[in-house]
Amino acid sequence: MLEPIQLGKNSGLSVSPLVLGTMNFGEPGRGHQGDWTLDIDQARPIFQAAFDAGLFTFDCADVYGLGSCERVVGSLLRELKARDEYVIATKISGAMGPGPNQVGLSRKHIMEAVDASLERLGLDYIDHLVIHRHPHGRGPMQPPIEETMEALHDVVKAGKVLYLGASSMFAWQFTELQLTAEINGWTKFVSMQNHYNLVYREEEREMNPYCEKTGVALMPWSPLARGILTGSYKGSFDEGGTDRSQGRDRVRTEGLYRGEATFDIADRVGEVAAKYEKAPAQIALAWLTSKPEITAPVVGVSKITQLEQLVEATEIELADEDVAYLEELYQPLENLLSIGTS
Repeated sequence: MLEPIQLGKNSGLSVSPLVLGTMNFGEPGRGHQGDWTLDIDQARPIFQAAFDAGLFTFDCADVYGLGSCERVVGSLLRELKARDEYVIATKISGAMGPGPNQVGLSRKHIMEAVDASLERLGLDYIDHLVIHRHPHGRGPMQPPIEETMEALHDVVKAGKVLYLGASSMFAWQFTELQLTAEINGWTKFVSMQNHYNLVYREEEREMNPYCEKTGVALMPWSPLARGILTGSYKGSFDEGGTDRSQGRDRVRTEGLYRGEATFDIADRVGEVAAKYEKAPAQIALAWLTSKPEITAPVVGVSKITQLEQLVEATEIELADEDVAYLEELYQPLENLLSIGTS
């Protein structure tokens, strides 16, 4: 059973130590992940199992399923629990249509995107609003960061959002946003949802230490490297054994994981898993949660058994020599943000 924790040192919000990512729930066939999406009836038992396990924090985004994810997630949360019994995060900035103002983090799009997310979720407020990338990271326009930060502050002060989070950017960019908010007396970010796992560890250089030092909660996405660390690919991108690894999403996975040691590291996860008599996914997650700077990884599941395994993984303690063995093969990689694909 998961026990609640505090969302970093800069907020009083209680969250579960695992966050259920909801990218794969929505309307099958709709959006970039539509070929491995579960509908509301398939999602319901997973949500109930999450609550039963003490997982009450959920992460989605407006762009997932082009809005259908938020509709399913909001409907299930309202059906299963009272409003004060769960925490919902959603992300904005992705393109929601072909129009020039339907993407990014201008004041116009922030205001319209927040209202649209609230309508789809069927809620009066969002617990945790996350900007999906830096203001200059999505779309051709680059709004002044002051415009973005003031607009985010305004949706907080309007009562539409309680806390702010950010996702995947350079540490210097995140620092600049935080300082801009501080100088102007605007709301700062309390969390960073960044890309971090055993086969992509570039965040250990700057972002993770910065967040640890400043009390910002780290909530990594893709802790299992999109199935690579669970054994779904069996040592090669050509050997995918799941709908996701065989579908359109495989191209993005190949773009994210370019390291020569990627599958060798995954093999070591399998070896350590056998030693502990656990699943590879459990070992990969246990490695991540053993890092003291990590608050609550965002995990995705399509089966209740997967959820149960990941909950159990939070209690696994890896020996120092096993941690060293898992980390040994990693070699520095080109930061994905520098080529625009993270």
